Amino acid sequence: MTLGIQFLTMIAMVLSGIYLGIVQETFRRFTRYWKKRILLTYFLECCFWLTQTAIIYYVLFRVNAGEVRLYVLLACFLGFSVYQVLLRSVYKKLLERLIRIGAAIYRFFSRLVHMLIISPISWCIRFIIRLIMSIIMLLTTIILFILKVLFAPFRWILIGIYRLLPKPIKNFLNKIAGFYSTMKNICYKWVKYLKFKRR
Repeated sequence: MTLGIQFLTMIAMVLSGIYLGIVQETFRRFTRYWKKRILLTYFLECCFWLTQTAIIYYVLFRVNAGEVRLYVLLACFLGFSVYQVLLRSVYKKLLERLIRIGAAIYRFFSRLVHMLIISPISWCIRFIIRLIMSIIMLLTTIILFILKVLFAPFRWILIGIYRLLPKPIKNFLNKIAGFYSTMKNICYKWVKYLKFKRR
């Protein structure tokens, strides 16, 4: 390995150490959102370190064909230490600002989508439902009116027949009607009671 390659390897590993500090800081910042889920935290930790190891080794492979020596590890540790001492506070402030900007952009587009897409669709659905219900109510009213008109002659005939009946038969029919009304009220009360119990 030539001196130039060793120098490039040192520079690449120092920068890789700084990169590792930055991505670790970013990862730790977002860990709070899933730290209560132990299995997910363990899985993401393993994926994170495996991914970063692969990335740093790929950089090393591109620089010196993947030769791992002691000074390579020391250079990586030096870059990580440089980040912790000199760059961490600056990057944390920058990261928080970027997160706030990203959250503001997300809220803006979320409100925009809600205003331009979700709200019009919701309004159209409510309008269609109200229109259908109005049509159903109108048709029901028309049908009931037609049935009332059609059955009006039969009702008049039955009233006329009822008036011609003898008084004992009228009393008997009134008793039947009263019994029917009583049973109807009882059934209605039971249905209402059962609905209340279900709640």
